[in-house]
Amino acid sequence: MTEKTLNLLCLSAAAEYKDRPAFAMFSEGQICKRLSYSQFGIRARQIGSLLRQLGVENGGKILLISENGPEWPLAYFGIAFADGVSVPLLPGFSNEEVQYITKHSGVSAVCLSRTMLDKFANADFSEIPFIFIDSISGDEETAEITVSLRGFEAQMPLQNNEGLAFFAERQEDDLATIIYTSGTQGSSKGVMLSGKNLISSALSSLAFKKMGPRDRFLSLLPLAHSYECGLGLLAPLLCGASITYIDKPPSPSVLLPALKFVRPTAVFSVPLLIQKIYNNAIAPKLRKNKLYKFPLTRPLAIWVAGKKLVSSLGGRIRVFGVGGAPLSPEVEEFLYRAKFPYTIGYGLTETAPLIAGNTPRRHTFGSGIAAAQGVSIRIAKCVANINAGEGEIQVRGPNVMLGYYNDKERTAEAFTSDGWLRTGDLGWMDEKGRLHIRGRLKALILGPSGENIYPEEIEGVLGSSQLVEDALVYSGNKGELVALVRLSDTAKAAAGEIEHILEDLRSWANKKLSAFSRLSRIEIRYEPFEKTPTMKIKRYLYV
Repeated sequence: MTEKTLNLLCLSAAAEYKDRPAFAMFSEGQICKRLSYSQFGIRARQIGSLLRQLGVENGGKILLISENGPEWPLAYFGIAFADGVSVPLLPGFSNEEVQYITKHSGVSAVCLSRTMLDKFANADFSEIPFIFIDSISGDEETAEITVSLRGFEAQMPLQNNEGLAFFAERQEDDLATIIYTSGTQGSSKGVMLSGKNLISSALSSLAFKKMGPRDRFLSLLPLAHSYECGLGLLAPLLCGASITYIDKPPSPSVLLPALKFVRPTAVFSVPLLIQKIYNNAIAPKLRKNKLYKFPLTRPLAIWVAGKKLVSSLGGRIRVFGVGGAPLSPEVEEFLYRAKFPYTIGYGLTETAPLIAGNTPRRHTFGSGIAAAQGVSIRIAKCVANINAGEGEIQVRGPNVMLGYYNDKERTAEAFTSDGWLRTGDLGWMDEKGRLHIRGRLKALILGPSGENIYPEEIEGVLGSSQLVEDALVYSGNKGELVALVRLSDTAKAAAGEIEHILEDLRSWANKKLSAFSRLSRIEIRYEPFEKTPTMKIKRYLYV
């Protein structure tokens, strides 16, 4: 690859890995929709050619909204071949959000699955072609796809054009994608990323763990999220690995058969998945295990539990990536003691996404994480009375965004005067230059004597209890600390009054917390919290 662009990545991977498996779908207990790397290259170019026929001009914005599946990367790279700019949206976005972004980004075409058509209801987008990416039929020579324009649908051929001149026009610093965030603080922004941003970040992830054509990825998170797109799509394509998607949301009843069938070597997930497995399936059995009760035999009990965890994930896991939100210290300590091949990553949509991470089995518990290849990190004091050595995490490198689309004011706010990106996260660096993250700057609570209180850390303690499904900690009207908690099924099934359960939970948590971080009361939330795609609670809705 002479330039870090998406179209050259596709062409290089297709030429290098040829008939090796690229994509597949797990559905109803079997594998379908298989595509080799060669087929991937052909199909993506065909979609690129179609988009040009439909009038997409250089730099034109193309919306992409669909469930995960092989069609998603075909459209994503097809947009790059058309010299377009992809605007991938999460399927969970509301109709209002989708329609606002469609207008705000000024899209000239929409690539979507048929199930996403309702997102555009009661709005007039008839002058924009809608390409139904889940309607592709036929082989490379007879392929067709359904297109809707001005209220009429038609089957259009996908031409196998190898020599389109615009294939090589992209430069690595050109805008490649605009990702609209749905963060914990609200107010979606269109993050502009170049091919250089995207591919540099994906390459840096491979430096933490060498992967190759024999590796099998199982994709669980939405591809429209920068975490899954960067580490779960672009990184595997760079090393010739195969990727399998699941045709339903990854609930336990869907996920376990898929893991058993696919036997992946790599999975990237959010902490919630592994924490639920630990709290519901591992911790209760460990506490009852006689070997676990004695310090001398406890390591053996933990090691055996770790082996069972690997077996439940298909038996061949080499990398289990955890990112998007903080991992509970209790769960991480178990994974470390059990020698489970987990890796923790930290990043933002604005950094495409990786900033720092660690290498499976080559770090020690609580040792922090290292900057990704080519990324520089510094800590800047930004809050009065903040603990010594702590401050805002600021970064620069080839992964840092171009800015926010059509938003010069917030772009300027995102960068320091000397060009470093403000992450909005608080942390500190140890003597070995490894990063330790404390929480969001906007979530920081100052105690009555100026103490720094990080609600995410308290929420992590509460989340390690089997009684808690989710927790949100905030400062009450009188400065007291309050936890808003959604109880788990275990708590709901427990005998006794809810008031007693809450008081026992508060007492248990406070014993694990420093004096100034102790909870004054716990309140119940009966409805699920609204969350981001990486399962972080949208804090601004409740605080």
